[in-house]
Amino acid sequence: MPEKSDQPHHGEGHRARLRTRLLSGGAEALADYEVLEYLLMTAIPRRDVKPLAKSLLDRFGNLAGVFNADPAALAKHPGMGETSAAALKIVVLAARRLARTGLKEAPLLASWQALIDYLTIDMAHLNHERVRVLYLDTRNRLVLDDLVTDGTLDEAAVHPREVVKKALDLGASALILVHNHPSGSPEPSRADVQITQRIAEAGRLLGIVVHDHVIIGREGHVSLKAKGLI
Repeated sequence: MPEKSDQPHHGEGHRARLRTRLLSGGAEALADYEVLEYLLMTAIPRRDVKPLAKSLLDRFGNLAGVFNADPAALAKHPGMGETSAAALKIVVLAARRLARTGLKEAPLLASWQALIDYLTIDMAHLNHERVRVLYLDTRNRLVLDDLVTDGTLDEAAVHPREVVKKALDLGASALILVHNHPSGSPEPSRADVQITQRIAEAGRLLGIVVHDHVIIGREGHVSLKAKGLI
């Protein structure tokens, strides 16, 4: 179905009630399908989009699944299109920017929950692995959030010496490794532990500290440092 419709939609009263609940209520003022419905109203102003909102939840499982779905899959969903998909993806972008606010100014080790929130929003619901390295200065402030690869964490994609060399090039004194597990469980594999230890050893030789390796999953997160694996 196309995004636009020439058929008049007589739901202004319903939309006004949603708007009032949104502006006057708290975090739970709207049900999940109503959150999607309200967003879709901006992209499809002349159609009842409640059935579309519910069909998106049925297909992608929950609100997080919808927002983190592949843009092409969203656009091709019956009743959607690129404009509607963009209306949903902008929410994800805004959430990431909001979660990232302040991370560059404050020491990351003192803003740990804010960092975990940011990483969870960005990575927890991906259906592929993403590997990043957070490079820090001597005060543990973020120098660079480096997306190394959208692929498996192994030495074919992440070379320990290259990771440490980049830290030296940036003038960073420490780093945090991060990747996600699309399976949902954040428990580290043997390969996760082995490459972490290789990067940590390479760092020790050149004075670069590996503070942690954080694994993100839909079921939570795991710190290899907290598990005594670094």
